[in-house]
Amino acid sequence: MKQLLIRLISGLIVLNLGSSLVVAQAQIGGRLGSYIVRDLGTLGGTQSSAYGINNLGWATGAANLPGDQTEHAVVWRNGSITDLGTLGGENGSAGFPLKNSLGLIPAFAQTSEADPLGENWNFTCSIGGDPCEGVNLIQHGFLALGGAKLTMPTLGGNNGAAWGANDWGQVVGLAETSTVDPNCVAPQVLDYEAVLWTPWNNRIQMLPPYPGDSVGAAVGINDYGQAVGASGSCGPVSPAIGAHPVLWQNGTVTNLGSLGGAFSNVAYAINNLGQVVGLSDLAGDTTAHAFLWQNGIIKDLGTLPGDFFSVAFSINNRGQVVGESCDVNFNCRAFLWQSGKMTDLNSLVTSGSPLYLLSANDLNDLGTIVGQGFDPTSGAAPAFQAVPCDEKRQDCHGPGASRFATGNPKLAPTATLRQ
Repeated sequence: MKQLLIRLISGLIVLNLGSSLVVAQAQIGGRLGSYIVRDLGTLGGTQSSAYGINNLGWATGAANLPGDQTEHAVVWRNGSITDLGTLGGENGSAGFPLKNSLGLIPAFAQTSEADPLGENWNFTCSIGGDPCEGVNLIQHGFLALGGAKLTMPTLGGNNGAAWGANDWGQVVGLAETSTVDPNCVAPQVLDYEAVLWTPWNNRIQMLPPYPGDSVGAAVGINDYGQAVGASGSCGPVSPAIGAHPVLWQNGTVTNLGSLGGAFSNVAYAINNLGQVVGLSDLAGDTTAHAFLWQNGIIKDLGTLPGDFFSVAFSINNRGQVVGESCDVNFNCRAFLWQSGKMTDLNSLVTSGSPLYLLSANDLNDLGTIVGQGFDPTSGAAPAFQAVPCDEKRQDCHGPGASRFATGNPKLAPTATLRQ
C-alpha cells in the first residue's frame, strides 16, 4: 500500500508540473460581491469546521461523530462528506489550509498507543473548547490519497502533524525530536521542529528554528517551496509558543517581525506572490491582530469595528485574506480583507442562510471561502462554504440581505486557535 501511494503521488506531480506555477499577477478589484452560504454538514455530531479548500473545490477539516465525543478528519467533495478516519485512535483532523490541487490531503490523527511521556496532544470536540475522548494518545501526521494513507515520520520523538501541501507534493508540519528539553513547559517534554516532508521518497527534513529558539512548526507552503510558520520556546503546541513568525526558503530562516508583542506570533499561510498572513501580539501581549507581510514589511490589518482581537488564517493568489475578528468576550465573526479593507463576511451573505459565520479559515483562487458557522436555532456549529455570486445566479439577492448582517447573535466563545 505504501509503495502504491508513493507511485500515485509521483505520477500526479509529473502530470501537474505544467500548471503548478501559474500565479495570479493582479490584486482583486475593490468591489465587494455577495456570497451564498452552504452548510457542509458533520459526521453525525453537532460540530464541524472546514480548514482548507483547493482550486478543485475540495474542502478539508474535521467533523464530530454522534455524541460529540470524537472527531475525524474529513473531505467534502461534490456535496458529500467523506470520513478519512484515524491512525487507530479516537480522533483526527485535516487542520490547516489545503492549497494543492493534486488530491493530496495532509492531516493528523491519533494512534491507539498511549504517549509514554504523558504529553497529551489532545483534540477539541466542542465549540466551547471541551476535550474529546481519547486522551494522551500518540499522534502522527499522515497524507490521504484515494483511500490510502501514508504516515509521516517523526524526528525521533513520538508525535507529529502534517498541515500544508503544495502542487509539487511537498508537505509541511512539525515532528518531535528525541531531545528531552528541561526548559519545556509541562506537559510537553520533547522538543519539536518544523519539517518538510516529501512523501514520494518518504524523506523528512528539519526546518531550523530562528536562532535562539528551541522549537518550531511549519504551517503553510506555496508552489515555490517557501514555507511559513513559527518558532519559539518549548511548550504545548499552541500559537502562544510563537516568539517569531518565520519564512523558510533556500535553506535559510527569516524572522518576519511582529506587531510589538513577544508571543503568539505565527505565520499561517503564504501565496505564490510571497505574501504572508498570520497572527501577532501587540505590544504588552494583551491581544493580537491579523497581519499581512510582503516585501519585508509587516502590516497590522486591525479588527472589525468594536473588536479587540483578530487573526488571518489564509491568503489566495488574488491577495484576498480571510480570518476572524473577536470582541472582548471572544464572540467571533468571519472576515474578508481585500484592497485595504476588512469586512464582516456576514454582511455579504445573501438571504436564506441559517448560519452566522464565526471563522473564515481558507479560500481558493476563485474566492470560495470555507470555515465554521453557528446556527443559533439549533446550537450546532457546522462547517460552511461561501460561494461568490454572479449575475446569472437566481438565488443571489445582493450583499447585506442576511439576517446576521447587523451583528453577532451573542454566541458562546469559540476555540479557533487550533493545534
